[in-house]
Amino acid sequence: MDGEFGLTAAELVERMVRLLDVEEIDTDLYRGPRSIRPNMQGRVFGGQVIAQALVSASRSVEEGRVAHSLHAYFMRAGDPAHPIIYQVMRDYDGRSFATRRVVALQHGKPILNLAASFQVPEGGMAHQAAMPEVPLPEALMSEADYWAQHGDSLRPGVKDNLIQPRPVEFRIVHPPVRGPRPAQQRGWFRAAAPLGDDPALHRAVLAFASDMMLLHTSTLPHGVSWMTHSVQTASLDHALWLHEDFRADDWLLYATESPWAGHARGFNRGQIFARDGRLVASVTQEGLIRMRG
Repeated sequence: MDGEFGLTAAELVERMVRLLDVEEIDTDLYRGPRSIRPNMQGRVFGGQVIAQALVSASRSVEEGRVAHSLHAYFMRAGDPAHPIIYQVMRDYDGRSFATRRVVALQHGKPILNLAASFQVPEGGMAHQAAMPEVPLPEALMSEADYWAQHGDSLRPGVKDNLIQPRPVEFRIVHPPVRGPRPAQQRGWFRAAAPLGDDPALHRAVLAFASDMMLLHTSTLPHGVSWMTHSVQTASLDHALWLHEDFRADDWLLYATESPWAGHARGFNRGQIFARDGRLVASVTQEGLIRMRG
């Protein structure tokens, strides 16, 4: 199926891969390409900034050290009309671990701070939570197809945005319903075309996708959504732990929940499982949720 501007799924994924391939412009200084959508209005998607910052940090560590966690704070909205500069600081290089700090800059001001840790893989004690029992992705409708059939009641312009094929495809287990509902969501996602075999790219794509679906979870008990109501939402911080190897072009289950919201903020957490049941990543995020008008 052709996506935005007549692009195929493979072309959309190729554009995403180029977006995450930051350019080294000096030692520990990188430039991230502009938004995945030409002439995009508004702000840069937070997952893009997180993923580009992670790639920048990864480029500064020795080969064989694998990213296992990152913690980020968003400070300013990114401008999609301009590239983002990433300044990497090499805080620590040990025998097993290395840590990096990254500042994302636009117009001379920081828009995000990120700290990341890398480890030489080793064995150890192991356990994990069980994957929720949900329908397989083949039994579910794509998010774009769902909204094509059920999106007429959304705010003006929202349906047109949601039905566009994207480089990351989602299939939601429990489609949205009107009114309050429990603060949890389940959805499968994957890159819409093959990514190749570079594990660092698969980690970057997961980091990119981890900012999708998560913040909305904290609005579910209140029966509101940015799709149908005038709600101001924005990610405030984002933490990601990468537990196991995975492929981001194979289906991954994103299970999210929100145990708390208050003071115009919503706290959300998520678990990402491979199709075989392995817990491959965990995510937490606090975001702004503020009613307008």
